[in-house]
Amino acid sequence: MRIVIIGGVAAGASAAARLRRLDEFAEIVMVEKGPAISYANCGLPYHLGGVIPERDDLLVMSAEGFRKRFNVDVRTHCEATAIDRQAKTVTVRNADGSAEALPYDRLLLATGSIPIRIPIPGLPDERVFTLNALSDMDRLIAAARGAKSALVVGGGAIGVETAENLARRGLRTTLVEKAPNILPAMLDPEMATWATDALAETGVGIRTGRTVAAWTNDVATLDDGATVPADLVVMALGVRPNAALAQAAGLDLGPRGHIKVNTYLQTSDPDIFAAGDVIEENGTAIALAGPANKQGRVAADNIHAHKPDNPGERFFHRDGASVVKVGKRTVAAVGKTERTAEALGHACVAIHTHPLNHAGYYPGAEPMHLKLVMDEAGSLLGVQAVGRESAVKSIDVISAFFQMGGFADGLEDFDLCYAPPYGSAKAPVNILGMVAGNRIKGLTRPITPTQIPEGALLLDVREPAEFAAGTIPGAMNIPLGDLRDRLGELPKGRPIVAFCKVGQRGYYAERILAQRGYDVCNLSGGYTTWLAYKKAGLL
Repeated sequence: MRIVIIGGVAAGASAAARLRRLDEFAEIVMVEKGPAISYANCGLPYHLGGVIPERDDLLVMSAEGFRKRFNVDVRTHCEATAIDRQAKTVTVRNADGSAEALPYDRLLLATGSIPIRIPIPGLPDERVFTLNALSDMDRLIAAARGAKSALVVGGGAIGVETAENLARRGLRTTLVEKAPNILPAMLDPEMATWATDALAETGVGIRTGRTVAAWTNDVATLDDGATVPADLVVMALGVRPNAALAQAAGLDLGPRGHIKVNTYLQTSDPDIFAAGDVIEENGTAIALAGPANKQGRVAADNIHAHKPDNPGERFFHRDGASVVKVGKRTVAAVGKTERTAEALGHACVAIHTHPLNHAGYYPGAEPMHLKLVMDEAGSLLGVQAVGRESAVKSIDVISAFFQMGGFADGLEDFDLCYAPPYGSAKAPVNILGMVAGNRIKGLTRPITPTQIPEGALLLDVREPAEFAAGTIPGAMNIPLGDLRDRLGELPKGRPIVAFCKVGQRGYYAERILAQRGYDVCNLSGGYTTWLAYKKAGLL
C-alpha cells in the first residue's frame, strides 16, 4: 500500500510513525512545505523569551532522523499543489522546483492552519509578525533585537504567551484584545480578572475591549484614540484552517472552512483522511497539539485497516481541555464558558469556589479560583481554574470526568491523592462536586452577583473586622456565630442573600435561615466573587 501524507508536525508526523509501526512494508511519503517536519510549536513563545534557551530543543526530530528511524520518504521544502481524486495522485513541487505526481492508495491531509491577519492602516508588512512556525519565530526574534516596544493584537493563549515573553526580552509590550477580557475562549470576564492581574505583573500593558485603528511612526492608535508605542506588531488573532487544497479537490468543508471528517477521520472521499487543525468533526474544531497527535494516530490505524464500510478506530470528540501559563499563575479550562453556554441556549447555573491549593497549615498555601458551569439538571458544561500549578490538576481530573458524560455532583466522590504539600483532604474538585450536589438536591440556591434580586437584603455573615475592611454596599453584618440569636432582625417577607468571603459561611447561614422559613440564597464564592465581577465591569 502507498500512503501519501501532506503535512508534518503533530498530526502528520505522528500518523507516519504509527503507520510504520503497523506496517513495515507500506510505502509512506510525507510531504512538508517547510524545512522541519516535527517541532514543538507550542514552545515557540518560550524560546522567544529565552525561557527555552536553545532553538534546537524545539526540534523533536530532524527530517533525516525521521527517514532513518521510520523508513519514510520525507520531502521537506516540498509543496502539494493539487489532488486528482480520480487518478489518485497528488501533484507536488519539489525543493528543486520540479513537479511530480505522487500516486496514492490512501491520502492523509494534515495541512494545519494559517494565522489570521487583519489590515491596520499605515502598518507595513515588514513590521507585522505572527508566531505559528519556526520561521515566524526566527523572524520575530531578529526584529525584537532592534526594537524597544511591541504591540500584540489578540489576547488568546498565543497572544498572552507572546506578550509575556516579549516583555521578558525587555520590550515595552502592550496587548490589545477586542473582547471584554483576555483568554475569552477559556474564561468568563470575572474569572479573567485574576489572569489579567498576573499578566500585568509581568510588565505587559493590557487594553481589553479595544481594537487597533491605525499605525504611524512606531505608534499605534486604538479605537478610543489612545496611543501605544509599537516598533513591531504581532498578530495573535487565532488561526484558520489551511484547507485550500482540499477545497480545490472538492472535499466537503464546514461553515468555517474546515475539512469535514467522520469519527473515523475520513473525509467525504473514503480514501482520503484528514487530521489536526484543518478538520472539524461533528461541527467541532480544536486547534491544539494534543488532539492533533491523537488524531494522527487514529487516522493511521484506520488507513492501515481500511474497510470502506467500517474503517475501525474512532476519534471521540474532546471538550477542549487547555492550559496556559500567565506570569506566575496557571489558567486552565475545559468545556464551555458560561457566556458560550448561554449563547447556545443553556439555562446555566454557575458555581464559584476559592479553595486553597493545598492544606492551609502547610506553608505556601494560596487561593485557587474555580468556576463550574452546569445546566439546571446538573449536567456539567464547563469548568475554569486560575491559580498555581495545581490548577491544571483539577482541570485534568474534570476533563477525564467530562469524557464519561457525568453530572457535576459526581465530582464529590472522586478519590484523589492527598498530602499536605499537594492538596487538601477535601480537594478543590470534591468541593465543586459538593456544592453542585447541594444545588441539585435543593439544599442551596447559589447565585452570582448579577443575579442578586432587586430589593434583596444583603447579609454579610463575616466577623466585624472583615466587614469593616470592605463589604457589598448596603449590606448588614451579623456574624455567623451570632445569627441564631439575632433572627428577629431579619424580615421573612424579603429575599435575603447571605455571603461571606468565599461562600462557605454564607452557605451555613443559608441553611440556618432556609430551615426557619426565610427566602434565602447564597452568593456563590462570596465577597471574593463579587469583587471579581465588579472589577470585570459586570456590576
